[in-house]
This record gives sequence, C-alpha cells and structure tokens, in this order.
Amino acid sequence: MTKILTGGVGKVEVTRAIGALGIDSLDVIASSDMDAAMKFRAGQADYYLGTCHTGAGASLGVLVGLMGSAVCHTFGRGVPTEAEVDALLAEGKKVFGFSMDQIDVVAPLLARSIGARG
Repeated sequence: MTKILTGGVGKVEVTRAIGALGIDSLDVIASSDMDAAMKFRAGQADYYLGTCHTGAGASLGVLVGLMGSAVCHTFGRGVPTEAEVDALLAEGKKVFGFSMDQIDVVAPLLARSIGARG
C-alpha cells in the first residue's frame, strides 16, 4: 500500500479527489506539513501533495527545508502532463506542490501515476 499524505489549505479537497478515484493501492491521509515531514523521515509515508494559493510556497516550505529540494517539486499554477509527472516520479520526486485551483486536475493525475508505479 502506497501512503500519500496531503497538506496545505486544500488538503481535504485533495484527499477527497484522490479517494473518489477508487485506487485500492493508495492510502490517502490529510496531514499537516510538519507531521508529513516527520512521517517521511521515519519511513511512514511515500508521497506528499501540498496545496496553497500559488502552489509554489507555503505548500512545500517545511518539507523542502527538512527533506531537501532534490525530492520536492512544485507545479505552481501549471498543469503537468502525464509524461511530466511520470518523469518526475522516475527522478525520485516524492513531494509535490500545486495551487488550489488545480486540485481537480493535478491531484487525480498524480494519484494515477503514483498508483501505476505500484
């Protein structure tokens, strides 16, 4: 089971959007950024999806600071393609930020790609 933590101002909406997909291999839990960082460090989480109004700052600040930018990526207000998401996952990115107004598109895209990786 792959554990995804959601955080930021849209964490509940992201959790619902992914849950509605019915991907059995994903366990999605609303969290805070600090709790997520601690769970990552303890090996208790696989991915973090953070949202804020711009998708570029507050959604990832704590995780970038504690985990390093090598595992973090922000889409900001942009919408990635499936190929872009797959490439980022292949590079080892585990922490993603995006804006609240992109939840309905970006959260399912990330969840499907993560779920496909097993």
